[in-house]
Amino acid sequence: MKEYKLPDLPYPYNALEPYIDEATMRLHHDKHHLAYVNGLNAAIKKLEEAREKGDFSAIRALSGQLAFHGSGHIMHCIFWEIMCPAKESKEPKQGKLYEKIVESFGSFEGFKKQFSEAAKAVEGNGWAVLAYEPLGDRLIVLQAENHQKLTFQGSTPLLVLDVWEHAYYLKYQNNRAAYVDGWWNVVNWKEVERRFLSARK
Repeated sequence: MKEYKLPDLPYPYNALEPYIDEATMRLHHDKHHLAYVNGLNAAIKKLEEAREKGDFSAIRALSGQLAFHGSGHIMHCIFWEIMCPAKESKEPKQGKLYEKIVESFGSFEGFKKQFSEAAKAVEGNGWAVLAYEPLGDRLIVLQAENHQKLTFQGSTPLLVLDVWEHAYYLKYQNNRAAYVDGWWNVVNWKEVERRFLSARK
C-alpha cells in the first residue's frame, strides 16, 4: 500500500511572522497535520483488512475516518501552499482570477468581506474555502466544518483558511477574528491563481 506522507513546508517555520508565529507553525504542521496523515494511512489499512476478511461491520466508522483524515490532509496541503511571507503577498489587481472574483462577488473587497465573515462564523472547527464550481463556471465561498462537512461536491478548493483553534490559539488565543484579519497579509495569490487556472482547464 502506498502511504501518504507529510509534506515539507514551502518556507521556514518563522516565514509568516508576525501574522502566524513560529511556535504555531511547528505545532500545526509537525503535530496536527501529521496526525491526519497517520489517521488516513490507518483508515486505508483497516479498509484493506476489511476487504481481505470480507467483514464490513465497521464500514461506517472506517468511512468516516477516511473522510475526516483524508480531507484534513488535503486541506492542510493546500493551506501551506497558499501562504507566503508578507513581503511576497500581493493582491491581484488584474488577471483571470481577479476578473472571476469580481464577476462572482461584485468586487474584490466584497469577496474578501464574505470570505472573512464565513471564516469567523464557522461553527466549531473547520475552514473557509474559496472554490471554483465548474458547472456554473463561478467562484463560491464555503464553510467546511471538520474538513469534510458542508462541502460542494465537484468544486475545487483554491484558497483555504484553517480556523480550527490549533491554527491560531497560541498567538491570538480565542480571538479568531484578529487571526482571520491578519491572515490576509500572507496569502500567496500567485499560487491561488495557478490553482484557479488549472481548475478551469
